[in-house]
Amino acid sequence: MTSRENTRVVSVGGVKIGGGNPVAIQSMTNASGVDAVVAQLSALKAAGCEIARVAVPDMASARDIYAIKTKVDIPIVADIHFDARLAVAALESGADKLRINPGNIGGEEKARIVAEAAKKRRAPIRVGVNAGSLEKALLSKYGGITAEAVAESALNGVKYLERMDFHDIVISVKTSSAPLTARCYAILAEKTDCPLHVGVTEAGAVWAGSIKSAVGIGAVLLAGIGDTIRVSLTGDPLEEIKCSKEILRASGVRRFGPDLVSCPTCARAQIDVIKIAGEVEQRLSNITADITVAVMGCVVNGPGEAREADIGIAGGKNEGVIFKSGKIIAKLPEDELVERLLKEIESLL
Repeated sequence: MTSRENTRVVSVGGVKIGGGNPVAIQSMTNASGVDAVVAQLSALKAAGCEIARVAVPDMASARDIYAIKTKVDIPIVADIHFDARLAVAALESGADKLRINPGNIGGEEKARIVAEAAKKRRAPIRVGVNAGSLEKALLSKYGGITAEAVAESALNGVKYLERMDFHDIVISVKTSSAPLTARCYAILAEKTDCPLHVGVTEAGAVWAGSIKSAVGIGAVLLAGIGDTIRVSLTGDPLEEIKCSKEILRASGVRRFGPDLVSCPTCARAQIDVIKIAGEVEQRLSNITADITVAVMGCVVNGPGEAREADIGIAGGKNEGVIFKSGKIIAKLPEDELVERLLKEIESLL
């Protein structure tokens, strides 16, 4: 199996993916018009997005990329379907990467034109395959949508480009099923060293879609596979970034500031754990240090269960303790716990 440490290195603007580089966070704009797209890209970057995809349905959209690139500093992937002219125009406007399906770009001659234009500008191509658009021949061969069919479609696209001496290739194979998606990427990791862009497509609205994405993307990441991710949610793209960060954090792949550990509460809790945890989470949002903070409801079990935390709160009856590395350092009334916790955190920074 090709792990993320051993995939090819591909540069998307100033972001390197593959070869053990940090798993990059991607999203996609849903705005239209230069000003609206720029505003959305700026917000996405501020939230932690590292590569952004924009739809290019027509020539005007392709040409808009030039104006967008002058106003925002984030690598842009032009999403192209069917029309090679749009791919070339997007590259000429400064797109850092293309997302295409080489098999439906208009035939071998047009695919070659796109590959040559991308190679000239050192822009990688993402071979993107969705389960819902598999070739009829593969559906017939495998008797329907299977992981083997989806993976073969993607690998055929890679071979197609490599025959044209184009090798800066990223692969994505997306389905709306988390288990099927995970199987697709497992097959690819056995058969190619191309960096893999991971996601569960059409995952759903924010709540359910985040869970489905966490299951599918998390399974792939935990297998040591995946070089970039995108959480696809029906909602504000900023929610995709929040979810992506948590998936990467929970998978142990990347850290983004403090990791908050909090108990689910039970009848033993005699402080408002839910309120305190929510306030601590909000107050930690501007801190970038890589520390683990715990909010536990029980004095007896809290410091023990959260002994791996750098610092935390454990509750008692209308009061609680502050502990560092499992050792109690202060006992305070409930309404003073959060402020003292933040003060102690500042001493760690």
